[in-house]
Amino acid sequence: MNNYILAFLLLFQCSFAGAQSDSVQSQQSNNAEAAKFIFKSTDGGQTWQDISEGLPENLQWDSYFANDKGLYFRAENGIYHGKPNSTTPFWEKEVFPGKHTSIAPGKTGIFAYNYDGQFLQKINGTSVWSPMYTNFQEKDIHTVFETAGGTVFIGSEKGLFKSTNNGKTWKQVYTGGWVMKLVESNGVLVATSLAGILRSADDGENWDCVIGEGGIGHDVERIKGGFAAITFNAASETRRVRTSYDGGKTWQPIDAGLPPSLLISSIIQVGDYFFCGHPTGIFRSADKGKTWKLVVPSIGDKVFKLSVSGGVIYAISRNRGC
Repeated sequence: MNNYILAFLLLFQCSFAGAQSDSVQSQQSNNAEAAKFIFKSTDGGQTWQDISEGLPENLQWDSYFANDKGLYFRAENGIYHGKPNSTTPFWEKEVFPGKHTSIAPGKTGIFAYNYDGQFLQKINGTSVWSPMYTNFQEKDIHTVFETAGGTVFIGSEKGLFKSTNNGKTWKQVYTGGWVMKLVESNGVLVATSLAGILRSADDGENWDCVIGEGGIGHDVERIKGGFAAITFNAASETRRVRTSYDGGKTWQPIDAGLPPSLLISSIIQVGDYFFCGHPTGIFRSADKGKTWKLVVPSIGDKVFKLSVSGGVIYAISRNRGC
């Protein structure tokens, strides 16, 4: 029980109108230089570029994602967007109304939502944020996820809810506690949860716990041919890193070469390399996790969260444990 409480506390330590847009170009501040907290690599982690310039000093961000259009992160009163093909730091800032602290990608645009269950969406190519899912009655929202087929899932403290008609009606499909993050690959859904890592092969109608170990699920990602996941192991009191190449049915550990830690943050794949966000810094593996090499040291007491846009790797630092 003590192990579970420790992991739970660490996880939750962090945890409609037209929009006005403007661009924030990279420039040197006369007073103080913005803290280095966002880096990117376009060469498989060989070199890393600080792209924090042009952002407000001491910017506190809430959520982020990367897709084929680059990196988006939510901070203060807006959304910042950096394009993957930009050779110099250049950020577009979009201000939108309301206190929607989280963002997520959708098939036709960006979702914005908050813990109280209020949702907005901006359709690609427009500047208007419109209310979405106004008949969804649950609170304590953690995530919204849209599959390739258009099914929408909302994860909350109470479990997971599903809609197949663009939010007109909702069905609760999982009742075993909170669900945080979902990913999809070849028709299989995998999610982080209070119980560990969940899996569904029937469009989210039924869910099985495929990694438990007495702890919670921290992260899941798509990789080439399968999935990668980070979970808390109650016996070792560390976070474990695993991969699956059979649609999430079975999982193999790939963290033997990593320093054991309770604060491992993320795992991604770019090309033939795995990258792991660790309190020591960013580790890279060229042999699917058999061995690891530190390529970027940590910054102070921060840990890097990693994301991918095509072949571009983004590393965003944040407080450890988040």
